[in-house]
Amino acid sequence: MPKYNIAFDVAHKPRGKIDENLTELRDFLNSNDFLCYNFLETPITQNSLKPFDILVFVCPDFSRITTMEITEINNWVRRDGGGLLLLSHAGGDRGRNSNLSELSQNFGIVFENDQVLDEMYNLGMENMPIITAFIPPHPITNSISSLCYRSGCSLSVLGNSISVVSSNETSEPFSSALVCVSEPDNGRICAIGSYELFRDRVGGGFSNDEHPSFAFNLFSWLISDYRMELHSSGEIPDPIPQKEITTQNSSEYSPSATQFSSEGKPKVDINFSMDISKQSELLELLKIFQNQINTIKATIDKLVKTAITPVSDSSELKNQWGKSSKSSQKQSKIPITDRFDDLLAPAEELSDLPPKPESLKSKNSNDLIGLPKLDANDKLKPVPKPSKKAKKSELINQKKALENKLGSVKNLIDFIEKKYASKQMDKKSYEKRISQLKSDLKKTQDKIDEIDKQL
Repeated sequence: MPKYNIAFDVAHKPRGKIDENLTELRDFLNSNDFLCYNFLETPITQNSLKPFDILVFVCPDFSRITTMEITEINNWVRRDGGGLLLLSHAGGDRGRNSNLSELSQNFGIVFENDQVLDEMYNLGMENMPIITAFIPPHPITNSISSLCYRSGCSLSVLGNSISVVSSNETSEPFSSALVCVSEPDNGRICAIGSYELFRDRVGGGFSNDEHPSFAFNLFSWLISDYRMELHSSGEIPDPIPQKEITTQNSSEYSPSATQFSSEGKPKVDINFSMDISKQSELLELLKIFQNQINTIKATIDKLVKTAITPVSDSSELKNQWGKSSKSSQKQSKIPITDRFDDLLAPAEELSDLPPKPESLKSKNSNDLIGLPKLDANDKLKPVPKPSKKAKKSELINQKKALENKLGSVKNLIDFIEKKYASKQMDKKSYEKRISQLKSDLKKTQDKIDEIDKQL
């Protein structure tokens, strides 16, 4: 049986790294017919992905996937049968200042700007909900009874994608998509709003109950039938050797596809090759490097300014002290070295304030000097909030997602009403559920109306 190659993206500042906080997942996969690689290529191209069966983005942090890379990844998934796994975090793209949704929208999935909480069913904290809603049945959730959805956001389903894991009815947001899948052309994609369910040594992480089984189901499903055919015909090239990483201590799993140095610290080989065939690709790459240089320059400027400020402040303080102390030196015998302590000590005698002018004296103690008086008919107006104008395309995408959610809620209402009519649900549960759904329906419609006004 062939070993399937998994590329874990490194170039887009992932919060999850296979050699730092995903080592348990890495070692588990390496012992189960997979090989995990740190994928260093930038920009990502369809050609650079050819040796890999699965590409994983583990929550990019303050980094964006370029438009060119999105096109190349999309082509690799659809034409080469690649498996794409997108993992996010609480807050979604806006919380992480990333753009995973720009990639996932090509396959009908959007990461929401929220956090899934559950006060009733959790692993000790409301942001670690225990999820049990696996509908419809899917190979990813086969034989899985529960998952801990640690610090994750919800998803919205568009187009032909489907949700296979949903939040509980007691969750906020309730009955919302958490794990979505899609099978575009030859490839497969899965999006999950929580990368932390695969993290090392944390409650609700990879070692939690059924998470290893879930990981095996997930990565096995991401190997499309088309990729299996390519492997059987020998058309998959070997990955370009990159610095490999193995753990020094023994493990119950097999060695990793990457290596640690003798000191136990990971080494990353940056001497990787880049296949640039178009001038546009070169320009895109140069823009990336230019942005990185500008960011580094801005950071250095701030550090220099911070380092200089205390020096100038202390010089100014000395000058002020020199002027103010000339008159007092004749009366005081305090050593010069102790003068700074005197600045911190309260003055022994405070001079009286000058008398208040008659014109400013208030006859009524309740009157506030310097502020205009308000008549009884006057009303205070709230401070206007600064408005941020969203791009028209973003508003249209938000509206589409909300309209899909609106349709889903209406379908749920119909389902609940039919269930109650057939006496499969008691009146109390029915009224509570209908009330929640109608409230959600109104909120969603209000959001759509607000977007319509902006459009």
